[in-house]
Formats: sequence, C-alpha cells, structure tokens
Amino acid sequence: MAKKAGTRAAASVSVKAGASPSRGAERFRGTRAAHEDETGEDYVEAIAELIDERGEARVRDLSAMMGVSHVTVSRIIARLARKGLVSTEPYRPIELTSSGRELAARVKRRHEIVLAFLRAIGVGADQAEIDAEGIEHHVSEATIRAMERVLRERGKGR
Repeated sequence: MAKKAGTRAAASVSVKAGASPSRGAERFRGTRAAHEDETGEDYVEAIAELIDERGEARVRDLSAMMGVSHVTVSRIIARLARKGLVSTEPYRPIELTSSGRELAARVKRRHEIVLAFLRAIGVGADQAEIDAEGIEHHVSEATIRAMERVLRERGKGR
C-alpha cells in the first residue's frame, strides 16, 4: 500500500511541476555539464599545483591527490586534452597548455579570494578550505570583486 501511495505522489509531483521527461533530461544534462566543468577546473588547478611543487604532474599523483582511481584520472585528462587544456603522451608527465595555465591561474585566484574572504568573516581554516572548493565554481565575477573590495577595506586584501 505504501508503495502505491509513493508512486501516486511522485506522479502527482511530476504533473504539478509540468515537467516533461525531455525538459527534465535537458535540465540534468546542463547540471552534469556544469559539474564536468567544475571537475575540469579542479584538475587543471591540481596539475598546476603539482607542477609548481614537484616539477611535474603524473596520473598517479593526481589519483592520490584527488582520491580517485587511475582510470578516472585518465578519462578526465583525455577530456581536458580534447578541450585543449592539457597535453599528454604515454609515460610522460601531463603538461598544461597556455589555455590550461590561464584557466589554472583564474581558478587559483578565485579560490584564494573566496578562502581569504571566508577566513576574514571568521570561518575556521579547515572548513573555509572545504567551502572554498565548492564556492569558487559558483560565485560570479561581480561577487569575487565585492569579496576583494571587502578584503581590501579590512586590510586583508591583495
């Protein structure tokens, strides 16, 4: 009986929302694409960080850093290569292209501003780092500029 009620409720919500399956699929497709972009930004930023710290970035390093499998990293690197952000050859370190370096610099800047802002408003270091990782992908450039302005006014800015 509970199963029928749940099914009716779900059908009712779908009808009330007026969402056709194709519109719903399009919405989720857009969300997946946005998450794909976020993942790409995180990887480009991580590659730049590894190159700065170790002189090179390899799949095994990214796998350990991101806590994912070698296969997952390889798939993401292949996607980034198709987008012109990295270049890679078998058994060689991953290199950032000029576009990849520019993206890494933009993402790092956004991360640093969001992190500094969160710390300035009293968020603890560990939590601020966690929150900055998510916020940096979703905050507008106008908000980033406002955060920078507040940091400058407080004497903690760039």
